Amino acid sequence: MRETAPVRGHLPDENPGFVGRRTELERISAALAEHRLVTVTGVGGVGKTRLALRAAHRAAGLYPDGAWWTDLAQLDGDRLLVALVADSVDLSDHTPGMAATGLCHRLADDRLLLVLDSCEHLAEPCARLVAELLAAAPGLTVLTTSRQPLGVEGEQVVALDPLPPAGVDALELLRGAAGEEFTAAGPAGEICVRLEGIPLALELAAAQIRIQGAEAVRDQLGTRFDAPPSARFDLLAHTERVWPSRHQTLRAAIGWSHELSAPLERLLWARLSVFRGPFDLASATAVCIGGPLNRATLPGALDGLVRASVVRPPDAAGRLRMLDTIRAYGATWLDRTGETAAVADRHAAHFRGLARRGEADWHGARQLRWYRTVDAHHTDLRLALDRLLRTDPDAALDLIGSVAFAWSCRGRLREARDGLEQALLLSGERGRTRARALWALGVTLVLQGEFGPAQDVSEQCAREARFAEHTVHRDRPGDLTLDAAALAGLLALTTGRPMAAHVVVGHVLDAARGGPADSAARLRCHLVRVFALTGLGRLGEARERALALRDLCEELDEHWTRTALEYQLSLTGLLEGDPARAAGHARAMLEGTRGLGASLGVALGLDVLATALAAAGDGERAADVSGTGEAYWRSTGQARRGLPGLRALHEKYTDTARATLGEPAYEEIFVRALTGLPQDGLERALGDPRHA
Repeated sequence: MRETAPVRGHLPDENPGFVGRRTELERISAALAEHRLVTVTGVGGVGKTRLALRAAHRAAGLYPDGAWWTDLAQLDGDRLLVALVADSVDLSDHTPGMAATGLCHRLADDRLLLVLDSCEHLAEPCARLVAELLAAAPGLTVLTTSRQPLGVEGEQVVALDPLPPAGVDALELLRGAAGEEFTAAGPAGEICVRLEGIPLALELAAAQIRIQGAEAVRDQLGTRFDAPPSARFDLLAHTERVWPSRHQTLRAAIGWSHELSAPLERLLWARLSVFRGPFDLASATAVCIGGPLNRATLPGALDGLVRASVVRPPDAAGRLRMLDTIRAYGATWLDRTGETAAVADRHAAHFRGLARRGEADWHGARQLRWYRTVDAHHTDLRLALDRLLRTDPDAALDLIGSVAFAWSCRGRLREARDGLEQALLLSGERGRTRARALWALGVTLVLQGEFGPAQDVSEQCAREARFAEHTVHRDRPGDLTLDAAALAGLLALTTGRPMAAHVVVGHVLDAARGGPADSAARLRCHLVRVFALTGLGRLGEARERALALRDLCEELDEHWTRTALEYQLSLTGLLEGDPARAAGHARAMLEGTRGLGASLGVALGLDVLATALAAAGDGERAADVSGTGEAYWRSTGQARRGLPGLRALHEKYTDTARATLGEPAYEEIFVRALTGLPQDGLERALGDPRHA
């Protein structure tokens, strides 16, 4: 969610090069006012995405619950369709039921605009999902882009044509993209006519104008486009279907750009097509080198593709990407060279390696950087996992076992569980890799509230850990055994059995060598023991151990455990009758969970802060924070929950605050926070004076 957004929702920033389309914008606006499903259709490169984004920005203020954007081009199939849409509307779905159920529940009472971009390759599953969502959510409006209508009852289609070739808008687009002034009577006007006003074709021509000049580009297009269609671009001229003439023009324009690229650039273009999400130079190098493309020549080839507008320029984080139409063309060339499987395997191996390096870096100063890297490359990690599930299930188990905990922390529990369960089923790998995957699956199940299945997985994890370590750590538990104990302890804590948690982690910690700084598994066991001591009422001991562990985490620059410790210290403060101290720790927890993008953690932190404020007698702020907390809980798809001790305290002090403030006043503040912008409520909870 963008904190700068004036309304709820998330829409990407608009392309500053948008021109014209006033009539089409009015047609979409009118259609959205009258229909709950509007589909913008048109050939590839005609500007459907850009127009839909402009229309969504214009309409966003009309929807109290915001406008939300989903880019479907990154999906190869429909298996993760619901998960991607859920993620795009800030639903970190922690529920264990059917995937679409949580999404329907999330949207049921909202009035929002959902934009599904690039539906054509998933037309049937998109149609089914849209129909289900529209039936479940009366206040939902859906705007889609696709090369053909979805065919859902009540769908209003807005067909998008290219810009008028001889009109001012096509010339303005070319002028802006090329960075030069042109007149309609010159070569630029002829270029617009040759390219039939297709925006993507004009952008490709503009890139060549910057390199060669307008006259040279006009002459080349004349030579190229005067040839028969089959001679222009026969690679994609499928004989089994008749292509619209404008589609032939776009294909010819892309083919022309391809011919103008240097041989190394063409090879890189084809190989880069394996990426579905943004990529950086390091990833491009790892996946695409081979033959004449090496570490010395690849950067220059990549720069050439950026200059030609084949690859979009890097963003502030250095990430690049290709438009789907251009990527698909490169994929066809990759297939023609016979390299598709080899490059896909290198892609999968690279992201498996990235996942393994990230897991190794989890315990220490690089934790946050790796966590954000996994988030940034989420699309390609999923793609790599899907590839390995088909070609090398043992490697798939290794990859998902390395990233599943981070996915679960980020709220992607469904994807983590789905990947883990598939890999565990398909792989026969035993030992460390399997034990680690079972541990990650157990944590995911606990977070989903699936305590029965979690118990079974916890027992499997313990057995697999013993199998993996019996010849290596005969005299002491290793990290796999420690993590198995931490999982068992976590499960015991969340089911109200603090003594069992204390015993299971205490047993392995007493037998293990080293301290909590030695590994992430040891640190997790120490964390569980602190919570167990709290649940047992040994508050002074729990607080002392928690403070020592927090200091250690600060030295290590470890974020996840430190955030959990702040939660425990806040709970301890409440139990010891010090709500001011509890509120301070709760705010520290919220700062940490916000940085991790963990909506469940934010929800838990807001609950403990609301409880502390109510205990301190600040009923108004308690109501405000509690309403914001409810909004975050709804984003997880779950009812409020947490450790049993906190739930009882929350109910007790909330009842007191309601009685003191008065039920109507409390409810008014609560509902205002619930229906307001969640990020604004979080800022108020953190005490930001801008939102006071």
